[in-house]
Amino acid sequence: MKLTEALSMLSLRRSSPRLFSYDDFRRLARRRLPRMIYDFVEGGADGEVTLRDNEAAFDRLRFAPEFMVDVNKRDSGATVLGRRIEVPFICGPAGLARLVHRYGELEVAKACASAGTIFVVSTASSYSLEDIAAVGDCPLWFQLYLWGKGDVVASLLDRAEACGYEALVLTVDVPVVGKRERDHRNGMSLPPRVGPSQALDAALHPRWLWHLLSGPSITYGSLVGLLPDAAGFSSIAEYANRELVDQTKTWSEVAWLRKRWSGPLLVKGVMSAADARRSVEQGVDGVVVSNHGGRQLDSLPASLDVLGEVVAEVGSEAEVILDGGVRRGSDLVKARALGAAAAMGGRPWFFALACGGAGGVAQMLEILRADVDRTLALLGSTSFEAVTSDILRR
Repeated sequence: MKLTEALSMLSLRRSSPRLFSYDDFRRLARRRLPRMIYDFVEGGADGEVTLRDNEAAFDRLRFAPEFMVDVNKRDSGATVLGRRIEVPFICGPAGLARLVHRYGELEVAKACASAGTIFVVSTASSYSLEDIAAVGDCPLWFQLYLWGKGDVVASLLDRAEACGYEALVLTVDVPVVGKRERDHRNGMSLPPRVGPSQALDAALHPRWLWHLLSGPSITYGSLVGLLPDAAGFSSIAEYANRELVDQTKTWSEVAWLRKRWSGPLLVKGVMSAADARRSVEQGVDGVVVSNHGGRQLDSLPASLDVLGEVVAEVGSEAEVILDGGVRRGSDLVKARALGAAAAMGGRPWFFALACGGAGGVAQMLEILRADVDRTLALLGSTSFEAVTSDILRR
């Protein structure tokens, strides 16, 4: 671990209660963030049915261990698209990390480098593709939305390639932005407007207020100069619906992107065997089974409940990654048992970032790695990649 991350983790431990799990980070973040910011991270679409079910799906699975097995030597890492990662959790795309920390995505990239895993940088990141790539040797993927401005898309692709981003992740489940009722009630906008109703809450969170006021303005860092300034819009959803999505796109665009991008290409937002098949027919290298963390169409099934059918359809032809609901290392083992190469997520690292910057994210990733390692030992397994459905009891 690098000195900066070690010092950040030491500061986190001195100033915070001891943190052992996702829920510990979430509770601490809730105390440190104003309500409108916490709700922006935690909230889902409409009645948040899918948001809740993403986590509940893991609870419906039970383990079937085998004891008296030599588990003295274990490997909790994985290989995804040829890249070895030391913890089978990828920090997935989530925008606007500057909302919770002065250095936002820059800190996440540092933590992923020290933990030996991948960071998927969002189109909506607070810092630019170039700034994040300059931080260090973290393996980076770039998440892309295909909106109507072809010159913007082409520019982003050229920049990502020039900066050494290893893979492209196309998100396909946002023809419009979902209705996130918490954000509407809180008047969440970009940049956050601290009006009379939010002033007291902000004043009660001086640490967050310092991060907000001491850094650069909050915007989409990679889109500065390419799209209108987001400050002119009444809400994040309005800006995204006007500038970041396009309701006319079809699978033919994926075929075009496959020709345009020379590296590995993944499609994120797959929630059926049919869409998984369509993705593979366009030449993608991987599919991410994802309901957008419950933030788009509500009443979708949990991502975990769809994973098996996607693996059965295309698992021999493309890498399958799970997104959504992972809170513990045992969840990662369950996802692997159902055929996922690894899993990704946004809320775990977002809350950890709010708690302690790079050190907080590194600590969260280490907790997940240690959870996987311990779960393997207790199951009688020596390798994450060797896990099969035999370790599950429904």
